[in-house]
Amino acid sequence: MEIEALDNYFGYTEKGSSFENEIRAGIATFLTMAYILVVNPAMLSLAGIPFDDALFATALAAFIGCMVMGLWANLPFALAPGMGLNAFFVFGVVFTMGIGWELALAAVFVEGIVFLIISLPQVGWRSAMINSIPKDLKIATGAGIGTFLAIIGLREMGWVVDHPATLVALGPTGSFGIDHGAMIAMVALLAIAVMLARGIKGAIIYGVMGASIVGWALGAYDPWLDNAAGLGTDGWVCIPLDDGGYLDPDCIYASAPALGDIFGFVGMPTESLGAFAGALGDIGSNLDTFILVMVAFLFVDIFDTAGTLYSVGRQAGYVDEDDKLEKADEAFMADAAATIVGAAVGTSTTTTYIESAAGIEEGGKTGLVAVTVGVLMLSGLFLAGLFKAIPQFAAACALVAIGAMMMRQAADIDWKNKEMALPAFLTIVMMPFTYSIAIGIAAGCISYVLIKMGMQKFDEVHPVMYGIAGFLILYYVGPGDGNTFQWIFSYIF
Repeated sequence: MEIEALDNYFGYTEKGSSFENEIRAGIATFLTMAYILVVNPAMLSLAGIPFDDALFATALAAFIGCMVMGLWANLPFALAPGMGLNAFFVFGVVFTMGIGWELALAAVFVEGIVFLIISLPQVGWRSAMINSIPKDLKIATGAGIGTFLAIIGLREMGWVVDHPATLVALGPTGSFGIDHGAMIAMVALLAIAVMLARGIKGAIIYGVMGASIVGWALGAYDPWLDNAAGLGTDGWVCIPLDDGGYLDPDCIYASAPALGDIFGFVGMPTESLGAFAGALGDIGSNLDTFILVMVAFLFVDIFDTAGTLYSVGRQAGYVDEDDKLEKADEAFMADAAATIVGAAVGTSTTTTYIESAAGIEEGGKTGLVAVTVGVLMLSGLFLAGLFKAIPQFAAACALVAIGAMMMRQAADIDWKNKEMALPAFLTIVMMPFTYSIAIGIAAGCISYVLIKMGMQKFDEVHPVMYGIAGFLILYYVGPGDGNTFQWIFSYIF
């Protein structure tokens, strides 16, 4: 009777699936995206959010998002704090703009509320905005995020380093012994590629765990954590000497968790829970910066979610003949609700995952797939000790693998269309070159509108696109060292 009730609610038999198939599809999706329970806390901890707090927030935000997506929208799409979005949070906002993580969480929280409002069916602004953007630019956004994740991953693996003349260069490969995180991560990355090619579910999490175990056994040097902590330079200071010692005793090495520390409830967040509220009370003297950060999160979230939903929705058969996503408002509102909850407890923006394609490939058709993923995501709350011990180089190889998979979307871009080729190309390459998803999106939208205007094809550009391009120009261009909005705000506030 219970299974019949589920069938009546989700309608999986009518859609050509079964209870067993939906559960299996949910497990497949979870295995392909479980890495976020490792990678997201590790990345957010670089910004100052305690690892345990970020792990709790990651699991809870994923659970809430998946439940809303499954039980309300009845779509087989899973949600969790987004890769690329968390990188924008850490590197674009906290590191580059010098914004505290508390204020950044407040911006994400407010952005989630705005997101929810414009996604309401009665409002429908978000759907209108997404539908106004050319399909090729939406596809290019997903591919561009893939390149952005790749450069972050290669840097954290130790293979890409800063260079004063060429900006980036290959790491000191002469020092990459078997106990160097860079070498272990590259072997793990190749192993992930082989497992993906063989169709093994959970290939990414297997690769991350394999690299971690080898790193623990060898006590491998973690190049990214060492440099991020300001303890090393380019990795040379942590190269082992012939006598078994190291040039720098403060270098960071992989260490396995104690057996008693692996299991256990992570506990409620100690610092990040409600931290956004205190930051909101202090924005009076920093209102212009707060608005700019919030709007940036909103735009990045809109484009990232739209690109992902469009991609997996098309694969699942939820994109109609008019190139519009069915149940788009419900899907966007699930994303917004999870973003609000996640920011309240301590994580960056939550979004729909491209890895949902794994469950769809397994034949998943309904929201029961998303519900299954949500329940499994809660397992992260009871494995904090294990996740905290994952070396950064091990988690980083997952970013490169994910980036490669996201680049598959670029094949669907109409590169023969010369009016679209440059905007799509700029969208993709400007993300890694500027270390910003938002700048890549802006470059694509602005160049698309200007090219169409140069061709005098004014009627081919949706009116909303003119508004988006105009807003982005004001956001990124302005007198002096700031943008136009900052120049205006300097006179208002």
